[in-house]
Amino acid sequence: MNLPNVITLSRIPLMFVIVGLMYCDWVGAATLAFFLFLAAASGDWLDGYIARKRGLITNFGKLMDALADKIMVMGLVIGFVGSPAHQISVPLALITLCREFVVTGMRLIAASKGVIVPADKGGKSKTITQLIALGFLLGAPVVGHDFSSLSGRDLSHVSAVVSEIGQVIFWLGTILAVWSGWRYLTQFKGVVFEPAD
Repeated sequence: MNLPNVITLSRIPLMFVIVGLMYCDWVGAATLAFFLFLAAASGDWLDGYIARKRGLITNFGKLMDALADKIMVMGLVIGFVGSPAHQISVPLALITLCREFVVTGMRLIAASKGVIVPADKGGKSKTITQLIALGFLLGAPVVGHDFSSLSGRDLSHVSAVVSEIGQVIFWLGTILAVWSGWRYLTQFKGVVFEPAD
């Protein structure tokens, strides 16, 4: 287990902590969730950078990097659907979940045939867009709850704008998710849909 793989796997427990903090109402919980999210999102870049720089790229790392991204995004999406604010609608969440399961299933089939399907530029763009959206959505209660409590001012209108920006960006991320998922399927359909031996 090398350092990039440890960084990759750390995003999974961080997701649980972040979602747990989303449901806490004490002052500072939202801010802590936001900064832990930034750490997890930065880890997505850092693990790949270290792996390339030190020559530590492995098939395990390629698969787990994409899988850890999916677990973190799906966990947060589910957290937002179930949150009191319902910042992500159920249809968008279902599209996101279906896309991730389809692509992951395709990757598993390809892996069983000795073909590793790494994340391509379309998949990475989708992930980055989703992470930016989730960052805005996590930032909304930082402004509306934590900053309001500490400053004694009502910042709910600012929080609403931040949340709306996050929702618009998440819509864009959902479109990219469908588009990149289609690209994966068309690119590797020969591997996935070929007859079994």
